[in-house]
Formats: sequence, C-alpha cells, structure tokens
Amino acid sequence: MHRDYKPAPPKPEKKSNPFLNGLLVGLLVGVAIAVAFTVYIKGGASPFTAKNESAATVEPATPADIKNDANADANTKDRFEFYNILPGNESKVTEQEIKQLQDDSKPKESFFLQVGAFQTVQEADNMKAKLALLGIEAIVQTVTIPEKGVLHRVRVGPFTDIAQISKAKNELNDNGFKADVIKMSATQ
Repeated sequence: MHRDYKPAPPKPEKKSNPFLNGLLVGLLVGVAIAVAFTVYIKGGASPFTAKNESAATVEPATPADIKNDANADANTKDRFEFYNILPGNESKVTEQEIKQLQDDSKPKESFFLQVGAFQTVQEADNMKAKLALLGIEAIVQTVTIPEKGVLHRVRVGPFTDIAQISKAKNELNDNGFKADVIKMSATQ
C-alpha cells in the first residue's frame, strides 16, 4: 500500500456570520443612542444613579409612629362605608316601606331595581346584555362618587306601581340576579 506523504491541507477556520455581527453591533449602537438621548432629555443626570440620595439613611420607627400608623389605617376604613357611597336623593327601600306604599293612593317617587354597579363600562354592558336575553330592559347610569371614582349602575325601571316592582324583582330573583329597590325623588 502506498501512503501519501503530502501534508494534509489545514482545515479552514470557521468564518463568523456577518448577519449576527451586524445585528450585535446595531443593537449596541441603538442602546448607546437611547442612553445618550435619555441623558440629554433629563438634563445631564444619569439614568443609572439613584434618584433619592437621602433615602439611604433610614431612621428606626418608634412605638409612637406605629400607633399613629394604626390610627391612620382605622380612619381610612371609616371613610369607605356603604352609606357614604349613596347620594342624598337615593335610599334603599325595605319591605315594610313597600307595604306602606301600597296603602298610599298616589306614588310620589319612582323606583328602580339596581342589579349591579361596576367600575368598567364593559361589565355593565355585559350585565345589561344578560338582562336583555331574559327580556328585561335595563339602563346603565354612570355616576362619579367621591373617593370611589366612576361607577356604572345597571338598573331596571322606572316603576311607579308596587305590583310592577314585586313582579320584576321576583323575575330577577328567579333568574339568579339580586336586585335592590332604589327610591328616586320626584325632583329628578
């Protein structure tokens, strides 16, 4: 057998991918431009330094501070009670008041059945659509309540007759909806 004594050609070195090199360089240049632009907009302050140097010194809390914090928490709980939410011209009606109204010959107020109150319009519209599938016409009333924001109330009505209220409330209860009777003053 013959053997080839010619030296083997050197293996070619792997060439790097020019696309990946270009992508890496472009990414680094883009980040550098973004940092430079941020520094320019912020007026020379580096975005990587702490904004509040005085936050590094923390004083230990005293028992008096802890008691004041507990009192502040108790005060915030008081201001979120249900009776603060309702405006002055509306009130929840009890069964006894409904019976008294049956005795009166002329109704002075109109009544609504409130099925729900939601923070988003989409939830209120979904509830209105569910009621529409049952054949119940509902309205969405948007109100702004201090410290609660905007609420979207879904209401059925108005009703002036107690029999209508009872019939509609029973129909809602039979279909799994809890409704509260809301009395509206005649001035609205």
